[in-house]
Amino acid sequence: MSKKDNKEQVVDEQQEQATQEQEAVETQEISVEEKLQEEVKQEKEKFLRLFAEFENYKKRTTRERIDLFKTASEDVMLSLLPIIDDFERAISHIEVDKKAEELSKGVNLIYQKLLSTLEKKGLSLVEVAQGDLFDADHHEAITQIPSPSEDLKGKVVDVVEKGYKLGDKIIRFPKVVIGQ
Repeated sequence: MSKKDNKEQVVDEQQEQATQEQEAVETQEISVEEKLQEEVKQEKEKFLRLFAEFENYKKRTTRERIDLFKTASEDVMLSLLPIIDDFERAISHIEVDKKAEELSKGVNLIYQKLLSTLEKKGLSLVEVAQGDLFDADHHEAITQIPSPSEDLKGKVVDVVEKGYKLGDKIIRFPKVVIGQ
């Protein structure tokens, strides 16, 4: 080999090495850029997850507050239920006595006013009738008696005490007698 070929080879090697170094630098720049893009992507995902979690928290607390407001008067309603029962007993006894017609009208008026006020606040009667199928989730059985007829087995024979709901929540289960 001549010196000329040797110089050309060295120059070619130097150019090749410079090209490789330049490619390595570009690769590093690309990898740094890719790393930064990946970090940004991860931070965006974290932000979106955190935002979604916060939105879920807001919805849950709003729902809980609404439920709390709906049932906040539960204690008051529970303490008024015996008064409603007393009114119903008084009305049934007054209706027996024909002489107390005026008294009956007054007691009925007060009773209806009390019921309508409580209904406006969310109180409602749990409907139970004789012959309804007994459901332990919605009724409280206080006793079982031999059923008067075959079709009343496992069904409500008598309602001893009415049940009430406040919104969708049963605050007092109806007390019933079921047939065996």
